[in-house]
Amino acid sequence: MDTNIITYLACICFIFIFGRIFIVPLKKILKLVLNSILGGVVIFIINLIGANFGFHIGLNFFTSILVRITWTSRCCMSYCC
Repeated sequence: MDTNIITYLACICFIFIFGRIFIVPLKKILKLVLNSILGGVVIFIINLIGANFGFHIGLNFFTSILVRITWTSRCCMSYCC
């Protein structure tokens, strides 16, 4: 009976340790996915407005990340100034 309790406690400790190790990369991956989705939405809105003027931006993973990164940096710069 005592070995089962020790085994359960050891497993719980290992789960917490592995959770701590892997939570940081998961946060970065989720942030990248969220930024790419928001960048894609921005590109889609730009394409809707730009269709009247013959303007189009290709919608793919890299352009959506680029738009989101530059949009965030410009917004931060305008708030700081």
